[in-house]
Amino acid sequence: MMNNASAVQAAGLRVTRGGHPVLDDLSFALPRGRITGLLGPSGCGKSTLMRAIVGAQARVTGELTVLGRPAGHRELRSRVGYVTQAPSVYADLTARQNLDYFAAVLGAPARARAAAVEQALRDVDLTSHADALTGSLSGGQRGRISLAVALLGEPELLVLDEPTVGLDPVLRRDLWALFHRLAEERGVTVLVSSHVMDEAERCHRLLLLRDGRLLAEDTPDDLRRRTGTATVEDAFLHLVDEARATAGAAVTPLRTKATP
Repeated sequence: MMNNASAVQAAGLRVTRGGHPVLDDLSFALPRGRITGLLGPSGCGKSTLMRAIVGAQARVTGELTVLGRPAGHRELRSRVGYVTQAPSVYADLTARQNLDYFAAVLGAPARARAAAVEQALRDVDLTSHADALTGSLSGGQRGRISLAVALLGEPELLVLDEPTVGLDPVLRRDLWALFHRLAEERGVTVLVSSHVMDEAERCHRLLLLRDGRLLAEDTPDDLRRRTGTATVEDAFLHLVDEARATAGAAVTPLRTKATP
């Protein structure tokens, strides 16, 4: 049963592709109104897990509940925002036209649509580029338009697949500041993936994945303390070495009670 303090809850979650497990028996919970970092090397299953949460992944078994509904339920369409690694916007439209189009798809009335578009542009700091053709903008700016699209419906859960990859340090800092405002001021639950371990320090909680398995579910501070390491990267390496040392045995995730 769904814990009301959790936006997402998984138990025994598995995804198999070509007879091989991509996600292997994951159990975890994402606390509401917090930023959870999904970290691990490329190919460890981060994108697959995110697709499962938003209901876009096939061959999912186990239990996966999102905002009190089964993952992919039609009632979640306006409650969950999803940003993929590749920007999902139209290059031949301006930033504002892209947002207006997707706001219309969401069914917002014209007056409310205009206000929502302007708010989304402000959120991602693109007001000054609102009337530029999307195709003429940088990759980072196109990524911010995709993020703005996801914010249009004022989602309760925001799922972001490596949104800071390839961005300069200033833009990365500004995006993380936005994620914290969304969580702390609007109560949005944010799940953000990265393979850059230093971004872990910006999260309230962490899920560490390796080869489709959950190595740890904890806060950055507790993770470092439990592993006796100075950084999250060192903690991750410690857990990988520990898993190798007990090859053939199940890895027991580190957990603490979710922060409400």
